[in-house]
Amino acid sequence: MSKYRQLIESKKYTFIDTSFDLLMKRRIYKVLLICNTYDAFMLEEDGRIDERIFNEYFHLNLRYPPVFIQAHSVSQAFKILEDDSIDLVITMLTVANTDAFKLARKIKDVYPNKPIVVLTPFSREVTLWMEREDMSAIDYVFCWLGNADILLAIIKLIEDKMNLGADVERSGVQAILLVEDSIRYYSSYLPHIYKIIFQQSKRSMTEGLNEHQRMLLMRGRPKILLATNYNQAVEIFEKYKNNLIGVISDVNFKVDGKKDAQAGVKLYEKVHSEDIHMPFMLQSSDDENEKVAKELGVAFINKYSKTLSIELRNYIIKHMAFGDFVFRNPDTGEEICRATDLKSLQEKVLKIPDKCLVYHVKHNHFSKWLNARALFPIAKMLKYVAYNDFISNDELRSFIYDLIDTYRQYRGRGVIAKFDGKNIDEYLNFSRVGDGSVGGKARGLAYIDLILKKYELFEKWEGIKVTIPRTVVLSSDVFDEFMEAHNLYSIALKSEDDQEILDAFVAAKLPSTVLQDLYAFISVIKGPIAVRSSSKLEDSHYQPFAGIYSTYMVPKIENDPKLTLKFLTEAIKSVYASVFFKSSKAYMTATSNVIDEEKMGIILQEVCGQQYNDMFYPVISGVARSINFYPIAPETSEDGIVSLAFGLGKYIVDGGQALRFSPQYPKKILQLSSPDMALRDTQKYFYALNLNPESFTPSCDDGINIVKIPIRDVENSSSFRLAGSTYDYQNQVIRDGIHEGGKKIVTFAHVLQHNVFPLSEILSELLTIAQKEMGNPVEIEFAVNVDVPKGQPVIFNFLQIRPIVENKEMVNLNLNNVPFDKTIIFSKTALGNGIIYDICDVVYVKPDKFNAAKNHEIAEVIEKINIEFVKNGKNYVLIGPGRWGSSDPWLGIPVKWPQISSARLIIESGLDNYRIDPSQGTHFFQNLTSFRVGYFTINPYLNDGYYDVDFLTKQDCVYENEFIRHVAFKNPLTIKIDGKNNLGIVYKPCE
Repeated sequence: MSKYRQLIESKKYTFIDTSFDLLMKRRIYKVLLICNTYDAFMLEEDGRIDERIFNEYFHLNLRYPPVFIQAHSVSQAFKILEDDSIDLVITMLTVANTDAFKLARKIKDVYPNKPIVVLTPFSREVTLWMEREDMSAIDYVFCWLGNADILLAIIKLIEDKMNLGADVERSGVQAILLVEDSIRYYSSYLPHIYKIIFQQSKRSMTEGLNEHQRMLLMRGRPKILLATNYNQAVEIFEKYKNNLIGVISDVNFKVDGKKDAQAGVKLYEKVHSEDIHMPFMLQSSDDENEKVAKELGVAFINKYSKTLSIELRNYIIKHMAFGDFVFRNPDTGEEICRATDLKSLQEKVLKIPDKCLVYHVKHNHFSKWLNARALFPIAKMLKYVAYNDFISNDELRSFIYDLIDTYRQYRGRGVIAKFDGKNIDEYLNFSRVGDGSVGGKARGLAYIDLILKKYELFEKWEGIKVTIPRTVVLSSDVFDEFMEAHNLYSIALKSEDDQEILDAFVAAKLPSTVLQDLYAFISVIKGPIAVRSSSKLEDSHYQPFAGIYSTYMVPKIENDPKLTLKFLTEAIKSVYASVFFKSSKAYMTATSNVIDEEKMGIILQEVCGQQYNDMFYPVISGVARSINFYPIAPETSEDGIVSLAFGLGKYIVDGGQALRFSPQYPKKILQLSSPDMALRDTQKYFYALNLNPESFTPSCDDGINIVKIPIRDVENSSSFRLAGSTYDYQNQVIRDGIHEGGKKIVTFAHVLQHNVFPLSEILSELLTIAQKEMGNPVEIEFAVNVDVPKGQPVIFNFLQIRPIVENKEMVNLNLNNVPFDKTIIFSKTALGNGIIYDICDVVYVKPDKFNAAKNHEIAEVIEKINIEFVKNGKNYVLIGPGRWGSSDPWLGIPVKWPQISSARLIIESGLDNYRIDPSQGTHFFQNLTSFRVGYFTINPYLNDGYYDVDFLTKQDCVYENEFIRHVAFKNPLTIKIDGKNNLGIVYKPCE
């Protein structure tokens, strides 16, 4: 077995992201150009330098064009250097009777790290003069040949030199080494080479998935390093040999300070001895050197060639891995086929002959081509792959194909890509149509994708894929164009009839370009599509709009893309219409938002699940929170809470009896603590999508094709096997799994009790990471497709995330700052969360009159009081000793839930001679959590909490008997429950 076999079979390749934003950190922003007025006139003969440089940058798709500041005297130059932040000094040969070399030395004395370039017209006299001068203060000398290209080349050469070390270390940026001692020739070569690199890099930018990525890819372009003698060239080669994509060298230049007619040959031998595949080109004005080049087997260009720039371009593109990847027959050199991008490279690798594949691998062509496109993570892996590492050509081919396959999936993660209907990338998980806002939900999805990538969670669990569904977002500018093109605001804002609004929207047409993209989207998805709103205001931290707008699901009709497109467009327009439905307008008014300022994005997602006959649904849907306001010991609030359901998640959103558990204690489920509770308090029905095309029509009811099915009618046992248990009537026990003759119950026993699928572990990690990243408790929605074909991974779909930071939910109480003089009750053991402002009534059992033997009588009186509250639609605070709801009257008052159903806060208070630990493992506690009722425990006689019963005794009462008092205040109480720290307080009403 080869050392790559296990890697190929597991397909677990690890890539390290390239931080393109950290590349090219040092730039030339301001250039001081020192010249006399005549030189300035000559330089600007064809237009202002700034404009010409800007045009060059714009044409080559470059950013950050520098500003040029001119100085016409030495004193003026130093004044500018002192007052301004100058990055580069370019000086002409003579300025006001001071030659450039003396001026450079003066500047270097004061600014030793400031790069200085001398720009001079070319002449023999100038060359002789420079040979006599001290050049130590000069970084480079260039010839002015009347073309602004040279200024761009100077700036980029300096920037490359400044950034090379850091960029190579950070990401492995590549470089071309140019060895040339003739100022005139490198002044001519460099602009050509840079232009070639920029143009080819611009072509390669298509590998970027959006405009931002494409711009960043330019930062990873190959750099150019200039050496003017052998010693410099060897030093550069030794330092950066693993990052060079080619060498272009003169033949005759200095070695150890002396001219050597064989210097270029010596350099070739040095390079070839360490890297036989390094592209190497000799260039010379002496025709005899062409013979030398042929003997060495390297390319050659004559400096006097009339087609020098074309020959140079062709060589760089062909041998330094720019342009298309051309697959060649190694025997004849003939082209077999070519790849224009990574996608086509992956496709062609499977089709080329073995001999061709081996040839390109042995010559390291794949990694060179990828490096030239700044695809460093995958290039690094391929560079060190040797042909001999594989036991067969098929294994080699599989390795390269799978590596590209995995990388394409990897780079699409955590990115909002630009959707391209003409060139669909099936590996993209999240893309957008349009350039406007994607809305709150879509941003949350993109953020999820980024978190999954950052923490490498996609395939962390064996046989499980954690991901977001394939998603395309129609951004808000599509909504704007649709609304304005059909003048829909007039009817949308004025009409109070939802059906009239819907009809007008459905009758209008979406933009033609959007229709083309939607048609392309349909071609790559595999199942039904969820059409969700994603507005500007949705998932706002302080004004949540979740559930205000409509969500539709449409089936994918096999072999009928036109009908699928019809359904999809109708659903999109229906979501747009829902912005203006009566309920949406009312909510807008209630939250002080202006409806015509709302901007709507649309999320299109593949629905998670599996088809069962004409129905489609997932086995598991859920909502998880990182904070639990009703923990049952040993749970803590930080352990979080999960609500789980069988079928579509609509069941949970609509408030169905989902299975609740802590992901830290998945086997401890209150609803399953007895068969009676399991039969009464678990899921009775589920939701599924009807795949029959006739079931979907545009409707104000977004659940038009969602079917409600009783659990007893689940037909397909494969879908229910992980979710279901069976109640055995004969033995009155619950048995895991599906058994004949019993009652089906949703318990998820195989998942939660037997850990067939590590749901709790996945949720715990996701909640911990999400809360850490967002800095607040979070809520996530998810669905799991566990009923998959053998050999396929289980799909855990992360659907949505939102922070729990609304004012109504998060309360922070300080133990050290409780105003007891203003407090009736303070508890250190409080369940629930939030602030209650609208309760004026307290019903309490008088501590001094309490008699456990009379608990049944007390329960009957409380029931009568509760009935009056139910009639009046009011709530109250209930305080009493022992366990409320206990079946044993000696442990507490034995009320049933209907007897206290209007109590919004229930308090258990211990007495000096009647202290019983609170019990939370009862039917009573299940109702607390279901109805979100606050629950305090206090034992003031043990200094555990505070209870100002004297204050209540002094108040006038509405009702009083031997055991109970009902006090009604004129002003409401303020009740605060800090669910995170389990603290609760009831303040006295304001007078």
